[in-house]
Amino acid sequence: MPLIDFPAKPKTKVDVAIKFDVQQIVEEERQVIVHCKYDAGNDADGIRIWKSTFLYARDSSHKSSLIHTLKISIYPSWTFIEPRKTFYFTLIFSGLPSSCKSFDLIENIPEPGGFFVENISRNDLDVYNVDIS
Repeated sequence: MPLIDFPAKPKTKVDVAIKFDVQQIVEEERQVIVHCKYDAGNDADGIRIWKSTFLYARDSSHKSSLIHTLKISIYPSWTFIEPRKTFYFTLIFSGLPSSCKSFDLIENIPEPGGFFVENISRNDLDVYNVDIS
C-alpha cells in the first residue's frame, strides 16, 4: 500500500497578548476542591451549605463560586448528623487566579452559623482539607 504524503502544517503566529489572555482563562477555569470535616456536638446536629458560599482570593477582589457539592444538602434542605459523629463532605468551586497565594472560604448567609475558614494556603493541586467544626 503506498504511503500518503500529507502537506506540512502551515506555521501560525499567535500574538503574545492573546496567548497570555487564553492562559489566564484556562487557569481560572480549573476547579478548586475543598474536602470539609465537621464534628457534631453532643446533640443531633443539622448541616447544610448555601449557594452564597465562595472562595475569596486574599490578594485580589476575585471570588470563586460554588459549582457543585457532594454529600451535603443545599439550603433550604438539611443533612442530619448523629451526636458526636464526624461528617465529611466536598465542595467544588470555580478556579482561582494563578496569582492567588491564599484564600478564605466564606459562607455568606443572613443568619448566624455560616462557615468561615480563613487564610487557606494555596497548593499546586487545588485540593484542600479543612475543618469547619
